[in-house]
Amino acid sequence: MSEPIISIRNLKKVYHVGEVDVNALRGVDLDIKRGEFMCIVGHSGSGKSTLFNILGGLTPPTSGTVMINGKDLRGMTEGERTNLRKTEIGFIFQKYNLLPTLTASDNIAIARSIAGKGDTADPQFTEILKLLGISHRLNHKPRALSGGEQQRVAIARALVNHPSILLADEPTGNLDTENSNIVLGILRDLNERLGQTIVMITHNPEAATYGHSITHMRDGSIIG
Repeated sequence: MSEPIISIRNLKKVYHVGEVDVNALRGVDLDIKRGEFMCIVGHSGSGKSTLFNILGGLTPPTSGTVMINGKDLRGMTEGERTNLRKTEIGFIFQKYNLLPTLTASDNIAIARSIAGKGDTADPQFTEILKLLGISHRLNHKPRALSGGEQQRVAIARALVNHPSILLADEPTGNLDTENSNIVLGILRDLNERLGQTIVMITHNPEAATYGHSITHMRDGSIIG
């Protein structure tokens, strides 16, 4: 049996707020298999966003082990975590985070540039654009795109460097029901057709049903 692509052991995160210690994560253990679509569900304050930020190398843990593709995040320098984000991990956020002065195509291309790679014209990515249904909208700027289209551009940007892991933070939080279902269906297709490993955090139990497995969090702990 292959090693999990993500392996977490006794993960803790403590934030110091004035004279108060806030335990955001309280000894989390979790394995995520390569090619899995896992949804992490919890209300605000459950610790799911803290876990997301640690998995993405955006913030270091206080203690515990986080292994991604056999690499220990806790032992990495800030530069090594930055490189991990460029090469191994794609991010999808609730607010899209597209640059308003650039076209959709340029928003996607800038991710390649940041990673030190060439243009976006490769067969697999062309297939991804077809799957996302935005090939005909690439010359438009974000203001000319619907919310659903902007999120699909953001997904394309997250996938352009072919990351091992796609981290999605409330990807349908700004969308209506119809566009939410379209985006969630696209994520499921990316997982089923391309074998993309996806970790999605959400407060919405219905959105979580699109994944293979659901992990529930409460008060910084996994409860099931």
